[in-house]
Amino acid sequence: MLARAKRLPHNTGMIETVGVIGGGQLGRMLTEAAKPLGFEVIVVDPVEDCPAAQVGAQQIVAPLSDKEAIVELAEASDVLTWEIEHIPAAFLEQLAIDGFRVEPNPATLRVIQDKLAQKRMLMAAQIPVAQSYGLDDVAGHFVADGSYVVKTRRGGFDGRGNLFVNSLRDHRIPGLGAPDELYAEKTVPFDKEVAIIAARDQQGNIAVYPLVETVHKDSICHIAMSPADVSDRTHQYAQEIGYETLRLLEGAGVFAIEMFVVGDNLVVNEIAPRVHNSGHHTIEANVTSQFEQHVRAVTGMPLGSTEQRSPSAVMINILGTRSEDLDREGLDKVLALPDTHPHFYGKSSRPNRKIGHITVLSDSMSEARIIAEQARKELIV
Repeated sequence: MLARAKRLPHNTGMIETVGVIGGGQLGRMLTEAAKPLGFEVIVVDPVEDCPAAQVGAQQIVAPLSDKEAIVELAEASDVLTWEIEHIPAAFLEQLAIDGFRVEPNPATLRVIQDKLAQKRMLMAAQIPVAQSYGLDDVAGHFVADGSYVVKTRRGGFDGRGNLFVNSLRDHRIPGLGAPDELYAEKTVPFDKEVAIIAARDQQGNIAVYPLVETVHKDSICHIAMSPADVSDRTHQYAQEIGYETLRLLEGAGVFAIEMFVVGDNLVVNEIAPRVHNSGHHTIEANVTSQFEQHVRAVTGMPLGSTEQRSPSAVMINILGTRSEDLDREGLDKVLALPDTHPHFYGKSSRPNRKIGHITVLSDSMSEARIIAEQARKELIV
């Protein structure tokens, strides 16, 4: 039998309760940001005592696609949001039509969930993206040579659902899906990967954080460094892309825009309609964390300052290395390092699972990165 949260009356006035679809680490950090502001949090998550519940969120134990559970969450909350985009967008659109407050606008979620539709939206707005083709179009109209990454249009993340190919002449992609479920992007010979975290409130005001440089290993974010080591012109261009992209999207909340640096140019890779791994450092590094910013945005509060408190910030992910209960051996050594801030998500360890992160602040980016990598080596997880 599903464990349900207590049903609360739906409040059409001041927001008191935030409902979050998903109670993983992002839901946990949203809860940690909401509680000091006086908001209650309820989450839907299939794992009992999920990370968000461990820090005070009420929990409805159910799959993220469970429409009955989402309705219960909506009825128990004053505003509904999410920490993961792989949820039923069309159903959320209907809830919004029925009068429930859902932020960001689920129509935005629906477009972003389809990565080809997302690319076409950006191309129509003349925001730079890699050349992208639907595989059903490739099969019916043209062939193309060159290096491509074939991706599932929906549901892929952390490199899952991707396959690199040298030509689209043979569009048969074993194991990924039918042609109408896939699309192909021209590979981009990038110099660096970067990301912009941006937020919009319910009045349409936009706030953009400093550009972050990210380093990936096996398609998983390994390190994020803020501010990114790029030219002033590139920083400015990235901020402009952040503003222009948010103007295309409807609803309040935080969005992450991942991009490639190619010489003096930027190419948008993809958008995440939620708080994001590349913004975890903002908890300590910025006046307003991305998590507090999202809570502010969806509850109708004014946006906070995105100013960075420290000249340099480095976030390094803690990925599990073995399948067993978490052992935080070495934490004492990490806490002895200067301006070093570990976060654990209340999850058991298994290989390549994100179980925490460490943020280091410093006057020097090189020093911050050295300390962050040292801290990660000290932990046995």
